[in-house]
Amino acid sequence: AAADGALLLRLRLGEDAMLGPWIGFGRGGQAVARDPDEAFDLPPLNLSLATALIARTRVARFFVSSAVTANVADALVRLSQIAVDFPEIATFDIDPLLADAGGVVARAAMVRLRPPGTASMLAIPPYPAELSHPWRAGDGRALLVRPIRPEDAAAHAEAFQQLSVEDIRFRFFSALRDLTPERIARLTQIDYEREMAFIAVQAVPGGRDRTLGVARLVREPGGDAAEFAIIVAPEFKGQGLARHLMESLFAWARTVGIRLVEGQILAENTAMLGFARALGFVLHPAADDEAVIEARLEL
Repeated sequence: AAADGALLLRLRLGEDAMLGPWIGFGRGGQAVARDPDEAFDLPPLNLSLATALIARTRVARFFVSSAVTANVADALVRLSQIAVDFPEIATFDIDPLLADAGGVVARAAMVRLRPPGTASMLAIPPYPAELSHPWRAGDGRALLVRPIRPEDAAAHAEAFQQLSVEDIRFRFFSALRDLTPERIARLTQIDYEREMAFIAVQAVPGGRDRTLGVARLVREPGGDAAEFAIIVAPEFKGQGLARHLMESLFAWARTVGIRLVEGQILAENTAMLGFARALGFVLHPAADDEAVIEARLEL
């Protein structure tokens, strides 16, 4: 720690030959030589990912309050945004960064630029905020439809708990009782180049926004086909939300070169079969399982 009690930290932006730009965080100052302590992640970072990055270091145990964590996480997100906005930067080393509950101060920093005409390539594409848009249900309720993001994890888990046993079985083909943290992370931390998940969100004044529907499309690596899945909260069935989420997926799919959307539906799920037909899907029994119907739609 510094003489005034602030922690001495180090934030780094660098590049890996295979993965592209990375963000490093850990202990700073002269302590680095005695006790190396650094964790890494790939930009772009949001506050949720930055907080998780901090937690993977030993120095995090010296954070005396959540305010320190929040301040450092904000600094990491800002460094990540620099990686996104200025691809001409090769390295950016902030050491030491002084941090306490009152904020952060960069005591020293060094930036190195790339050769003229060259730029970095992010391994993970930035969050596509431009795809967010308002939507109004048939009964007048206003929702926001947007791509999913990592900080939706808690709301995603809550939405799962509100589903009926039948809805869960129809969506996951099994009677799941809970989504594990690992599975929730997989569903909310996605690669926007090969996968898209649109969620419908209802703002809750003074509380956590509610997730009321999710439509997902996962692209086959290197191909022009993708598999879909969709589920909406019981209170929004029949309001047109499912159709809007699927049409939003189709619009995104066309922009990234997807030509075929396909999926599997349980034969007993008559409501979903009718919905798929209304969207233009062609249905036929699965070759290896008569209890499953395969749906295909050419865009």
